[in-house]
Amino acid sequence: MKSEGACVVNQLDFDGLLTFWQQRSGDILDMAFQHIAVVAVALMIAVVIGVGVGMLVWDRPVPRSAVIASAGVALTIPSLALLAILVPAFGLGWVPTLIALVLYSLLPIVRNTVVGLRAVPPAVMESAKGMGMNPLGVLVGVQLPMAWPIILTGVRVAAQLTIGTAAIAAYVAGPGLGQYIFKGLASLGSKNALNLALTGTIGIVILALIVDAIFVFIARYTTSRGLRA
Repeated sequence: MKSEGACVVNQLDFDGLLTFWQQRSGDILDMAFQHIAVVAVALMIAVVIGVGVGMLVWDRPVPRSAVIASAGVALTIPSLALLAILVPAFGLGWVPTLIALVLYSLLPIVRNTVVGLRAVPPAVMESAKGMGMNPLGVLVGVQLPMAWPIILTGVRVAAQLTIGTAAIAAYVAGPGLGQYIFKGLASLGSKNALNLALTGTIGIVILALIVDAIFVFIARYTTSRGLRA
């Protein structure tokens, strides 16, 4: 009897979650769009900064170590602490969220850019120079295309990292599905507390899977066959 009762309760809970999704489908989709939008903007900024910095320091041991170490230190700062530090200077909402996400994205992008550029065989670079290419031409025309798969892997890791971290941005009124998670946690014991938390969590997981699939597609169609693993 107990097991049957538990099954009924679980079924009722599941039905309630589906009803919740139906009633708030528009709001959920809007938050999902905001979530992916802030991640996309932060990722584009981080790619420009990270790849640019990586190109500047890849062959300079001291600056290279300093940059990677600095990006690593930024990644160790707790999300809530970083957001709390940013709020007095930048207020609530998008700006502190973007700054935090960009900082957390830099390490995998910078590190993979450096690794990718350094992995290009010296013989290939010498051949390019022998054909009359200047150092900048070799870097942009030879090294970057060959390093692209490794760089893209770093961007892919950064994307997954920012999708999860963006949820915490709701702490400073940031956009995205994290708002549902915080609302659910703040209203524990109420009727929709679990529905709110589950909706935010499941939505973020789905977004992460979709974005990862997109990166698999991008890697497949932007990497030459000779460089594919």
